[in-house]
Amino acid sequence: MEYDLDNGLHVILHQDNSAPVVTTSVLYHVGSKDENPERTGFAHFFEHLLFEGTENIERGKWFDIVSSNGGSNNAYTTNDFTYYYEVFPSNSLELGLWMESERMLHPIINQVGVDTQNEVVKEEKRLRYDNRPYGKFLENVKKNLFKKHPYKETTIGKMEHLDAATLEEFMAFNKKYYIPNNAVLIVTGDINIDKTKKMIDDYFGAIPKSDSIQRVAILEDPITEKINAEVFDSNIQIPALITAYRTPSVKTRASKVLDMISTYLSDGKSSKLYKKMVDREKTALNVATLNFSQEDYGIYIIYGLPMGENSLATLEEEIDEEIEKIQRQLISEKDYQKLQNKFEKNFVDSNTSMEGIANSLGQFYVFHGDTNLINSEIDIYRSITRDEIREVARKYLNPNQRVVVNYLPESSRSNPEKK
Repeated sequence: MEYDLDNGLHVILHQDNSAPVVTTSVLYHVGSKDENPERTGFAHFFEHLLFEGTENIERGKWFDIVSSNGGSNNAYTTNDFTYYYEVFPSNSLELGLWMESERMLHPIINQVGVDTQNEVVKEEKRLRYDNRPYGKFLENVKKNLFKKHPYKETTIGKMEHLDAATLEEFMAFNKKYYIPNNAVLIVTGDINIDKTKKMIDDYFGAIPKSDSIQRVAILEDPITEKINAEVFDSNIQIPALITAYRTPSVKTRASKVLDMISTYLSDGKSSKLYKKMVDREKTALNVATLNFSQEDYGIYIIYGLPMGENSLATLEEEIDEEIEKIQRQLISEKDYQKLQNKFEKNFVDSNTSMEGIANSLGQFYVFHGDTNLINSEIDIYRSITRDEIREVARKYLNPNQRVVVNYLPESSRSNPEKK
């Protein structure tokens, strides 16, 4: 069931008494796209900062409280939202609700916490991006694919922006976005609905509503000519080819068709690109596609690493050949049925845990306004036809609509023939 509190907090309850486990989670509709362009990284920074402590949870004790009560917890940030959750034995439901209400109502945002998390985020950036092989590939895709929209920035942001930010700016960001009328509370698992509603009212009902957030749609001009980019990385020895297309919102049917195309091209060793380029022709060490479904625009990526002396241009040609086949002719009935089977399995797998269900329910509400998609989304995939797959490929995956990034070892700057 779902309902709204008077302060605008949307509540989703999913009862499943098959195991004595409960998930309490809050999805805040704030991500990196909501940041001041001169203060990137704020949403991800808050993912860390809001674990620092509250008026009633001592600084540094959040994780201790969770683990000492048999629970686990985590959080993550995207371009579009920030998601926090705890998984507890069901007799600790009230504890989970209290902790999330504390995070919303009583966070302590001070200079000590900001300075501490500043160092934590910098270390994360060094480990996950700066010093990791191919760690900056998405950063370079985004800044070439988007010119106006905030999706052009990375979620982790620029460290100089965080360094320059004042405590007052952090406090203002919290006051604007981490509010009940910009949040969804999802509780799943071994619960009693009436008792849970009473607890939610007790812990969240008195949190004051804030001003509604006004978002302005930022539209990108269509890409009509291929965009070439070159990146050098001192952490790699093998170059990579990355092609990326700007695609429709996760809210569209086309986004789901692109999911199917991605699976068709590169999911598993029997997929078209893998079988052709890795197994048969041995031009690539690896090849894969990624469909990043997002609220305003999607990002469809195909990347490959060449085998031996094969060039990135060769990989680009071979990838294009497979896309052109999808655009010219219908995929076989056998391949179509294989896709349907895979999506049936994915649907079942995504709903095997209470946390997974909570996450899906929150996103279905925020992006689609329809939590019943947790039951019916698979019907959308079932209804996608072979003709639709061909038409979506024709519309969105054309050579003049993309960014092509040659991701190269730093050493190749002085040895251009290796490109």
